[in-house]
Amino acid sequence: MFEKLRQSKLFFWSAELLVIATLIFVSSKINFIFTPIGTFFSTLFAPVLVAGFLYYILNPIVNLLMKTNMKRIFAILIVFLLLIVALVLLLVSVIPSLVSQLSSLASNMPDVFKGVEAWVYQMAELPIFKDFDLPKYIDQLDISYGNIIQQFISGLSSSLGSIVSTVASTTIIIVTAPFILFYMLKDGDRIVPGVKRFLPEKRQDDIVELLGKLNKTLSSYISGQAIECLFVATFTVIGYSLIGVRYAFLFGVIAGVTNLIPYLGPYIGLAPAVFVTVFDEPFKALLCCLVVLIVQQIDGNIIYPNVIGKSLQIHPLTIIIILLVAGNIAGLLGIFLAVPFYAVCKTIVVHVYTMYSQTKATEEPAVEIAGEINSPPSKEK
Repeated sequence: MFEKLRQSKLFFWSAELLVIATLIFVSSKINFIFTPIGTFFSTLFAPVLVAGFLYYILNPIVNLLMKTNMKRIFAILIVFLLLIVALVLLLVSVIPSLVSQLSSLASNMPDVFKGVEAWVYQMAELPIFKDFDLPKYIDQLDISYGNIIQQFISGLSSSLGSIVSTVASTTIIIVTAPFILFYMLKDGDRIVPGVKRFLPEKRQDDIVELLGKLNKTLSSYISGQAIECLFVATFTVIGYSLIGVRYAFLFGVIAGVTNLIPYLGPYIGLAPAVFVTVFDEPFKALLCCLVVLIVQQIDGNIIYPNVIGKSLQIHPLTIIIILLVAGNIAGLLGIFLAVPFYAVCKTIVVHVYTMYSQTKATEEPAVEIAGEINSPPSKEK
C-alpha cells in the first residue's frame, strides 16, 4: 500500500512538472502573443511606480486632513496643490543650485585630475612602489582630462537614441503619473473591498489581512525612506557647509539619494566629497567622513527605528546579497527596488506559513476527537 502511494505521488509530481515544462515550451514558441502584453505592462510600470511611491507619501496627509471632517476629494485637491507648490519651489530654487554647482564642479575637474595625477606620481616615488613602475602604467591609462571628455562625448553621441527614448518615457511619466496618483488617492480604500468580492468566502478574511500587512509594510518602508533621505540630505549639507566643503549642496543631495541603498548607500554618497577633497585637503576629507558618521549614527539610532522600526526585520547579510543579485539582474533600478520587493515576498511567505500552521493545528484535534468517537469501546476482562 505504501509503495503504491509513493508511486502515485511520484506520478503526480512527474505529470505536474511535465505539464509546466510543456507550457513553458509552448509559450516560448508563441512569444509574439505575449510581446504586446509585455510592452503594455512595461509602459505602465514606471508611471504606476512613481504614482505608488507618491501615494504612500501623500496618503497619510490626506487621511490627516480628513480627520478635520474634510471630504476626501477636497483633501486630495489640497494635497495636489501642496505638491505643485513643492515642485515649483524645487524647479525654482533647488534645481538651479544643483545645476550651478554641478557645472562649477565640471569646470574645476581639470584641477582635480591634476591633483590626482600629482598624488599618484608622489606615491610612485615611495620605495615600496619603486618596483611597480607606476608612471608607465599611468601613461598607459591616459587619465588626462581631455581624454576623459573625448570619451564622454563619443559615448554620448553613440547613445543619442537611448537619450531620446529616455526623454520620451520621462514625458509619458510626467503626463500620466498625476492622473494615476489622483485615482489612487481617491479610490485606494476601495481596492480591498473590491478584491474581497472575488475571493473564496473561506479565505476572504485571511487574504484581506495579508493585503493589510503588505500595505503596512510598503507604507512604513516608502514613507520612512523619504523621511530618512530628507534628513540625511539636509544635515549632510549643513555639516559639509560648516567644515567649508565646496559643492556642499550637491554632495548632500547625492548623499540623500544614495541613502536609499541600504548599508552601502552612505559610503557611495560619501565618495564624491572625499574624492574632491582628499588630494588637496586630506584633513577636510577626514572631516567629511566624520560628518557622515555623525549623520548616520543619528539616522540609525533615532530616525530609522521611529519611522521604519523593525517592520522589515531583514538581516544585513541578506540585504547585501539581495543588492548584489538585484544589481546584476536589473541594474540601478533593481538596487532601489530589491529590498521592498523582498520585504513584500517575505510578508506573503510568513503569512501563508502562519495561516497553514494554524489550519493544521485546528484540524489535528478534530481528527483525534473523531478517532476517539469512532473507535470501538474496549472490552473489560
